[in-house]
Amino acid sequence: MGANELLVNAMLLDAPMMIHHNNDYGWWEIEEKMQFARAKGYNVWSTWYPWDAGSGNVGADIVQPGIWEDLMGFKYSDNTIYDPLNDKFLTREEVLRMGKEDPAYMIIAFSPPRQKWMKDWVKLPHYVISGDGMPPVNQKGEWLSWDSPYEDYAGHPRTAGTHARVLRIAREEGVPLMLTLSQLSYWSALHLGDTGLKSMQVRGRIQEGMVADITIFDAEKVTEHATYKAGSNGTPSTGIPYVLVYGTVVVKDSKVRKGVFPGQPIRFPPEEKGRHIPATRKAWLNKHTIDDCGFAGHGHVEQIQK
Repeated sequence: MGANELLVNAMLLDAPMMIHHNNDYGWWEIEEKMQFARAKGYNVWSTWYPWDAGSGNVGADIVQPGIWEDLMGFKYSDNTIYDPLNDKFLTREEVLRMGKEDPAYMIIAFSPPRQKWMKDWVKLPHYVISGDGMPPVNQKGEWLSWDSPYEDYAGHPRTAGTHARVLRIAREEGVPLMLTLSQLSYWSALHLGDTGLKSMQVRGRIQEGMVADITIFDAEKVTEHATYKAGSNGTPSTGIPYVLVYGTVVVKDSKVRKGVFPGQPIRFPPEEKGRHIPATRKAWLNKHTIDDCGFAGHGHVEQIQK
């Protein structure tokens, strides 16, 4: 599978690697290999997505019968494709018709096995959370402002509820809070920091000298309220009264403060001279083949291979 190729390349090149959204069939094999690689000192990790459904366009190939039913084994009759605007599940015929008439129409696609898998995902080390937030737009695709009501947001509930959802699921499964906090913050900062990204070396933990990005929440009550149904997609989570970004309060008494943007850019510093060296066939042959008296790259090697 593709993950094997990526992992082997990362290990051979001694390069950091993150596999994004490793939350479908075969995730358990990938996670086991990632653990083996980390035990050998390689900086590799992966993310998971704490929802049993994703969102996309009804015209997308993945929700068409050839892939959705024949390849992935899901059935429309099992209520797997949901129309959030009209609050109903779509039949096979409706998916095909809408895919032709309005292919950009947003739908929700459920992956039934994820519901049980999530109970395992909350317990895995170095398996970090990917919120995958969507742009703040309404049903017409128009951008929302700070003054727009939450009900106007049209999109996947992951934008509003991901982190609180992880805390709730982990709490219900009896997972130690520190493991959950590591999935939500520490392990991401650790692995990114180990790539040399200095901004992440001072994040992900509370201690002297670190950047004060802090979320204050009620571990016994925090939960998500956003759902897949239109009108409730952007409902705020509860149990999170305060959030600080770079030492500045951005959520106070569970209300987002307007016009407060203390966030800092997180990126590698630019270099005056790039390190990329374009690969050429001649350069590769000259470096990696036996010296052939100057004929490398000029037809001699091809003749030998023939």
